[in-house]
Amino acid sequence: MHFGYSIYIIFGVFALISWLISSRLKSKFEKYSHIPIPRGMTGKDVAVKMLRDNGIYDVQVTATNGHLTDHYDPTTKTVNLSENVYSSSSVAAAAIAAHECGHAVQHATAYALRCVQNLFQW
Repeated sequence: MHFGYSIYIIFGVFALISWLISSRLKSKFEKYSHIPIPRGMTGKDVAVKMLRDNGIYDVQVTATNGHLTDHYDPTTKTVNLSENVYSSSSVAAAAIAAHECGHAVQHATAYALRCVQNLFQW
């Protein structure tokens, strides 16, 4: 019985941490979504530029439904930006687009594989 209650406490702690992180992310997005970036680039423009600047031409940038549903899908080689990020010219949109493109750059350069190789070089 003692173990049963512990699992609920652990679950509750992780649920609370997840909720706090999610709330903080949404709050920051709301704050910075009202600040325009120079040159009026949209999230899509930022993503395409970052990919091209890193020599990546086989990854597509698409709009996806939802709010803060942005992600990079390595199986389809797509950077999927939520509609409010894809078409917005805000600091928040640029930051999220750049973050997702960072995953594409890591994938293209086999970043994780190099990290594992470096671990075994010690």
